[in-house]
Amino acid sequence: MENSQKKLTDLAIQVIDKEAQAVSNLKNYIDSEFVDIVNLIYHSKGRLIITGIGKSAIIGQKMVATLNSTGTPSIFMHAADAIHGDLGIIQPDDVVICISKSGNTPEIKVLVPLINRMGNKLVAMVSNVDSYLAKHSNYILRATVDAEACPNNLAPTSSTTTQLVMGDALAVCLLKMRGFTPEDFAKYHPGGSLGKRLYLKVSDLIDDKVRPCVSENETIPNTIFNISQNRLGATVVLDSAEKMLGIITDGDVRRMVEKGIPFESLRAKDIMSRNPKVIELDELAVNAFNIMEKNKITSVVVMDGGKYVGLVHIHDILREGIV
Repeated sequence: MENSQKKLTDLAIQVIDKEAQAVSNLKNYIDSEFVDIVNLIYHSKGRLIITGIGKSAIIGQKMVATLNSTGTPSIFMHAADAIHGDLGIIQPDDVVICISKSGNTPEIKVLVPLINRMGNKLVAMVSNVDSYLAKHSNYILRATVDAEACPNNLAPTSSTTTQLVMGDALAVCLLKMRGFTPEDFAKYHPGGSLGKRLYLKVSDLIDDKVRPCVSENETIPNTIFNISQNRLGATVVLDSAEKMLGIITDGDVRRMVEKGIPFESLRAKDIMSRNPKVIELDELAVNAFNIMEKNKITSVVVMDGGKYVGLVHIHDILREGIV
């Protein structure tokens, strides 16, 4: 059993080492032609069409997702579907990247002349630079591997990994050229946690119908009822002019009980915490979280130009997946 485990761990490490070496070798192919390809795509008035077949097609789909999310409009076109009607995806100003390890598959040999006939610039991402695809393309993006990590040198492993990494290198260079910012990234990822961190505001979190508050002379039982009723773990104490005086949290109530102070004679102002942490309504929600984390609290008072408008609770932020 132990011997079997060692064989498996050794094999797994060999795979990782082989793929890591294949990726490291890509540095030898980052040359002037790579730069020309980046400039070609950057200055193109059209989109980037990525095509391939088999495992290379799957890599192509991932490349398209990365490029689209970083500001380079891209479309995936399966090589087999392209020669059966989908070739119309390609428009006159589009640049095409065709991904293939061998560069000699039947579908590629049919597709390449059709793209050339249309007059689009064709980039070959290949391992075999002597292939049909490489020889009939305008540019070559080398993703050359000596062998697959598969012991039989058959299953696409090192080859697809290098294709993936070369695609990432291309996307990141284009991202940099476009001056793509975290705010731009958020625009394309509004549902993701990073997107929400960069655009979701406090005003998007609070319920304007829930504004827990009590007067400074409110009784403790009524204050506790107010905290419980609004389910935010706190209530704000206001004076007669609606000016905020402080905040009472469920923690403040527990501490009062622990001290054994008879609460019949107490009022809200007697147990409130003064100078609570506040945030403006139009600030980013992530800033509210940062305040909570820094001060080890669960609620922050929300203000709008000096007026108390509500509370934002840690649960509101966690629910949105901001952190």
